[in-house]
Amino acid sequence: MAVLISRRVLRCLESLSMLGRCHSSTRITFRAYHGFGGHLSGDCSFFPESWSFSKGGSSFLGYRRLSTSILTPESEEGDFPADLLSKKVLLAPERTIGLYQDLVVPVTNFHNDDKGFIVLAGDVFDVPIRKDIIHRVVRWQLAKRQQGTHSTKTISEVSGTGRKPWRQKGTGRARHGTLRGPQFRGGAIMHGPRPRSHAIKLNKKVRRLGLKIALTARAAEGKLMVFENLEVPTQKTKNVVNYVKEMENTKKLLLVDGGPINEKLKLGTQNLHYVNVLPSIGLNVYSILLHDTLVMSRDAVNKIVERMHTPINR
Repeated sequence: MAVLISRRVLRCLESLSMLGRCHSSTRITFRAYHGFGGHLSGDCSFFPESWSFSKGGSSFLGYRRLSTSILTPESEEGDFPADLLSKKVLLAPERTIGLYQDLVVPVTNFHNDDKGFIVLAGDVFDVPIRKDIIHRVVRWQLAKRQQGTHSTKTISEVSGTGRKPWRQKGTGRARHGTLRGPQFRGGAIMHGPRPRSHAIKLNKKVRRLGLKIALTARAAEGKLMVFENLEVPTQKTKNVVNYVKEMENTKKLLLVDGGPINEKLKLGTQNLHYVNVLPSIGLNVYSILLHDTLVMSRDAVNKIVERMHTPINR
């Protein structure tokens, strides 16, 4: 992983470029790009080949000739003075959300190993934020999941005799024809709830847009993490607890896998109320909003993008 450089390095690089020093009879030009957090890259001056890279919405362009050198802690002593290197994370400028730009995020695992990078589709993970769409989708989800099994008994269903309690006239009491009426104890319920569906209609494109907005919000907050896979060595709950503790500012965690859930992961998380596991087909807006951190496997990301790009059947 490239090492971030400080302002002191930038001043040294400017002086080097002004002096025009050469290394091995080849002129080396160093450029520092603030948009990528101040990473250092070098290039030679033959065979121009353009390339680009982006992280966090900010991008930089460079021109690579024969080779490109990246300074790392394992670099040789002659590459660059070790006392000028800094591992401090520099603040990158805020990214504008909703420009449909592809995002490049690192891929890791539960042990925080470097597994490369993955490109997140901009039309899925970088759409404009709309709270009204989120509200409509959540309302649709909560209404649809209601059982609707509430029921009361009418006068024809309540238990009791159909005999007239007393004669019509001569008793001084009000006239009645049955004791199963709503005015009697143990009688019927008038206009009570009946079994029904509470589901409301919501277009498929609105539901799909709501999921895209929820994913975009988590990616913009830096709360979307991509793992190579969700495999754990054992089913011990304490291991999962340690994994969650290593994640910064994580109170509730949602794990999303591409296929069937790993049995060891399922057993290791079933006693943790703040860790939930879902397959990619079950990922929904309400579950994303209930958890402050979203962890998806590489396979889950690919399946979600494929699902979002599938035409809607009408």
